[in-house]
Amino acid sequence: MPAQKETRLRFALDWRFEGPAAPFFVAIDKGYYKAEGLNVTIDPGAGSVEGINRVASGAYEIGFADINSLVKYRDNPRNLPVKAVMMVYDTPAFSIVSLKKNGIAKPKDLEGKVLGAPAPDGAYAQWPIFVQANKIDASKVKIENIGFPVREPMLAQGKVDAIAGFWFSSYMNLKANGVKDEDIVVLHMRDYGVDLYGNVIIANPDLMRVSPIAVAGFVKATIRGIQDTIRNPEAAIDSLMTRNAIGKRDVELERLKLSLARNVVTPDVQRNGLGAVDMQRLERSIDQIGLTFQYSNKPKAADIFTAQYLPPKEQRLVK
Repeated sequence: MPAQKETRLRFALDWRFEGPAAPFFVAIDKGYYKAEGLNVTIDPGAGSVEGINRVASGAYEIGFADINSLVKYRDNPRNLPVKAVMMVYDTPAFSIVSLKKNGIAKPKDLEGKVLGAPAPDGAYAQWPIFVQANKIDASKVKIENIGFPVREPMLAQGKVDAIAGFWFSSYMNLKANGVKDEDIVVLHMRDYGVDLYGNVIIANPDLMRVSPIAVAGFVKATIRGIQDTIRNPEAAIDSLMTRNAIGKRDVELERLKLSLARNVVTPDVQRNGLGAVDMQRLERSIDQIGLTFQYSNKPKAADIFTAQYLPPKEQRLVK
């Protein structure tokens, strides 16, 4: 019998090869994608918004991106019907991060301060919702558009008072800039009224139509990679480190553990398994995005997420 031809899938990551990306490399190294007939290659990204365009353009078949940016993207009927096929960050990593000495203990404390935020940042995209939910007078907050590489150094050096970002990245980057754990203040946006989901696996519509088996296989293999990573993060980080020559193992391991504990393994995930969403919660999040984003063609939850590629719940449980 001739060997079946593997389906090649190019996967666009949201960010660099850092700790939280380990499960995808575990799935490669343990042959989980291969077992599904897939040949998966992974490229780094430059922010959690960019992946949508990379997948829509067809340059990548699969991506890892912010679901809230996907909602805004799908508001335009001319855009391709890119869909989320698996939830990864059940709680988004969006945060405002500051230092104790800056006196920002709650959202209103940002008034009169300088917030450093890269324009294409997924967390900064939620700033208007955060402002509204916490009755911040946005005119009293000076926003400085800064690049990703200088974001944490500028906070550490006192050039800005707070930054917007994915908390586990900013937290570890601040420590790398000599800031002590106890001096870092993290305001998790979800704790302050921003009831959104986070990053998802998205798929190109052509792939979903032509190769639904490939999409289901990618999702199944990725879930296995996440389950293994949760069980043994120390082993999982090795898969990442072989692809990140300049990274520090202990730093990336801690970054991975932070993301798992806060963003991946939530109470909802412990009850319902990895990968799924509560469609009513997703509908509410679409409404919340509408508080600060003028919809012209408001998408429904079913336009954004489909559960059709998920394996049965018993295969998705966090064991």
